[in-house]
Amino acid sequence: MVKYDDKPWLKNYDPWVTPDIRIPDKTYVDLLNESFRLYPNRPAFYFFGRRISFGQLERLSSRFADFLTQKGCKPGDVVGIHLPNIPQYLIALAGSLRAGCAVSGMSFLLTPKEMAHQINDSGMNVLVVMDTIFEERLLKISDQCNNLKNIVAANVGDYLPDVKRFLGRLLKKIPRGTISPIQGKNVLLFKDVLETHQPIIPNVKIEPKDICLIQYTGGTTGVPKGTLLTHQNIVANITQAKQWIDFKMDQHETGLSAFPFFHLAGLMLGLMALSSAATQCLVPDPRDTKLICKMIRKYKPTMLANVPTLYQMLLAEPMFHQLDFSQCKVCISGAAPFSTESIRKLESLVGEAKVMEVYGMTETSPLLTMNPYKGKKKIGTVGVPIQNVSVKLVDLETGSNEVPVGMEGELIAKGPQVMAGYKDKPAETDHAIRDFNGEKWLYTGDVAIMDDDGYFKIVDRTKDMVNVGGYKVFSREVEEVLYQHQAVAFCAIVGKPHPERPGSELVKAVIQPKGDFIELDQKALTEDILDFCRKQMAPYKVPKIIEVVEAIPLTSVGKVDKKALR
Repeated sequence: MVKYDDKPWLKNYDPWVTPDIRIPDKTYVDLLNESFRLYPNRPAFYFFGRRISFGQLERLSSRFADFLTQKGCKPGDVVGIHLPNIPQYLIALAGSLRAGCAVSGMSFLLTPKEMAHQINDSGMNVLVVMDTIFEERLLKISDQCNNLKNIVAANVGDYLPDVKRFLGRLLKKIPRGTISPIQGKNVLLFKDVLETHQPIIPNVKIEPKDICLIQYTGGTTGVPKGTLLTHQNIVANITQAKQWIDFKMDQHETGLSAFPFFHLAGLMLGLMALSSAATQCLVPDPRDTKLICKMIRKYKPTMLANVPTLYQMLLAEPMFHQLDFSQCKVCISGAAPFSTESIRKLESLVGEAKVMEVYGMTETSPLLTMNPYKGKKKIGTVGVPIQNVSVKLVDLETGSNEVPVGMEGELIAKGPQVMAGYKDKPAETDHAIRDFNGEKWLYTGDVAIMDDDGYFKIVDRTKDMVNVGGYKVFSREVEEVLYQHQAVAFCAIVGKPHPERPGSELVKAVIQPKGDFIELDQKALTEDILDFCRKQMAPYKVPKIIEVVEAIPLTSVGKVDKKALR
């Protein structure tokens, strides 16, 4: 009988992938400096036709690091970045890390109150912020952020090519926010910071155990927590991922991802590209599918990485169907479930077996499992645990016993990429990282199934399971069936308290129909979907409530926002 300790997944590794990989005793800055030294003339990123080389990025980030040093920032201080995927994000990111600071990215969807929480909870003393957010939100809470001393405002047009910047401002297509003084704080423009400081590399000592990132997570289920990720965590996950997808510095890869940098999935892709001398195509607005298609056509990326909802939006974009994907080696999908039907549609365009589903979380830097790069991919699974990682599934009630292979259980894991803990939240840390048979394991909160080959399928979050009279209904299973219906563009399953049975829930389906079905009678559409479900699943799993909506709410990353739905 197969056991988790047997690691049955190892037999599915690609030939060049080793079960145990040596993690270099380096900081992320050490990796970054190698790219700067070895490939100064290679493009680091493209932005609306503007090309910035690694040599230019090295100098620009050195100027920003000098600014931080001059302002008294020391190793361990926190720099916040509240920007879309524009050049200033990568300049501030590289500069902050080279100055020994930790970086905390901020979501574009944060309310002023939520911004104040992250600024204060992280101990942020420098914030790089979009000028529009400065005017519309930051001014409302600036008096609540006593530790924040330096604010650097950036504009999306600063790094556009000259003609595009001129026309954009002339036609008022580039949003601008008014920058005004704030009592007790130093307010500067990003471009002025770079012009008035020298490209001096700070003389600071950074250790692998030092904090590299403070990423906030848990906002959809409670007060966001600051996840502490060390340089060692980040270097480990980059080392694992680079070997897994055979990502070599001398091959000059080009990546295009619409994951925002404030989300760890997007940031890790950006960090890996910078430390591998790979070129990035910056996408400031992930919903602009026409721009993404134009960039694919022009720059011919060798790797795409997106959340499933964006791939589905691209599939609905006519221009996407006209592109040449012969240069593209892999399309990475993560952060949310991807329906089997949509994967097959995507592979019909990009090429067979090019879609690679992965799984991870902020607390694991983020990657834990990946489908093999060249070997057997199992559609609908998130692949197998990567190098140096152990995974088990434990019972959902107590978390203290392994469940048999083939049964649902909470996924727990350990490996070099697991976080140091949550900032200033020892109880939360102890709840997430617990003892199992004398060792510390991360309890992910995700419900999964492992098959005999060691492939894992995520079936739900423990908090998203629907309890129907004692039966567990996994939302992913029901959603997979719904996506097979011809009228369903997007869907989500949530539980609703049963009015007559305390402790039991009703299965509710929220449906966003495809364009051709929007005008149909909703009652007839609902009945057709219910009839379809009855033929596909057990009665207790069939939705008792179906709500048809114009658009399902999404988080800033493109995940279905189940908190909003509830």
